[in-house]
Amino acid sequence: HGRCRQMRVIGIDPGLSGAIAVINGTDSLIVVDMPTMTVERNGKAKRQVSATELAHILSSAKSDDCHVFVEKVSAMAGQGVTSVFSFGRSFGMIEGILAALHMPVTYVAPATWVKAVHRGAGKDASRSRAMELFPDNQADFKRVKDDGRSDSALIAYWGKHHA
Repeated sequence: HGRCRQMRVIGIDPGLSGAIAVINGTDSLIVVDMPTMTVERNGKAKRQVSATELAHILSSAKSDDCHVFVEKVSAMAGQGVTSVFSFGRSFGMIEGILAALHMPVTYVAPATWVKAVHRGAGKDASRSRAMELFPDNQADFKRVKDDGRSDSALIAYWGKHHA
């Protein structure tokens, strides 16, 4: 798959605090937070992924020569039913949009990309590794809440160099 080195690669960290990262053939990186919206459910305001905005972002990022890499995640023990359902809904939305746009996709387990990109341990490890690999984009990863951005960038980097 040496082809991935020249093509546009898109990395997606799914979920409400996730992000979408695009690496062009020139190795320039663009990172966008997962688009969300607030809806009312059972009288409570709930955040969810905006399908319309996500479809727009992905169709804008699509090129004739692109490949999408999505973190393959599953429900974790101890998560509430509501959060598991919400996450599954977001993941299914990503799957559906990619299918509708005919974008080639590979799902990658967290353990696979984390090890391959030499990310250390600890909650700031993704952000510091992303800053090392993408020095021009350090501002994208400076806040603690930017871990979704750094994960998506590292997933895209994995796809470009290891897939």
